[in-house]
Amino acid sequence: MGSSHDDRSLGQMFADLSRETRTLLQQEIQLARTELTEKASRMSKGAAFVVGGGLLAYGGLLAILGAVVLGLIAFGLPPWAGALVGGIVVAGVGYLLIRSGLAMLHPRDLTPRETLDTLKEDAQWLKSQTR
Repeated sequence: MGSSHDDRSLGQMFADLSRETRTLLQQEIQLARTELTEKASRMSKGAAFVVGGGLLAYGGLLAILGAVVLGLIAFGLPPWAGALVGGIVVAGVGYLLIRSGLAMLHPRDLTPRETLDTLKEDAQWLKSQTR
C-alpha cells in the first residue's frame, strides 16, 4: 500500500480546507434558496386554490341557492326549508375545494429535505478532511 505525499504546508492545507468549506457552504445556501423557492411556489399555488375555491363556493352558493330555493318553493316547501337544503349542498362543494387547497399547504412539505441531506454529507466530508 503506497502512501501519498503532499507537498503543501500545514498552513496551506488549512487555507485550502477553509476555502473549500466556504465554497461548500455557499453552494448549500444556494441549494436551500432554490429548494425553498420551489416550495414557496407550490404553497402559493395551494393558497390560490383555497382563495379560488372560496370565491367559487361563495358565488355558487348565491346562484345555486337562489335557484334551489325558488325551485323548492315552487314544489310547495316553505322558503326556509328550501334555503336550508340549497345551502347545505353548495357549502359542501365549497368545503371540498377549500380542503383540497389546504392539503397543498401542509407544513411538513416546507422542510428543505435535499439541503438537509447534503448538509449531513458535508459534515461527514468535513470530518474526514480534518483527520
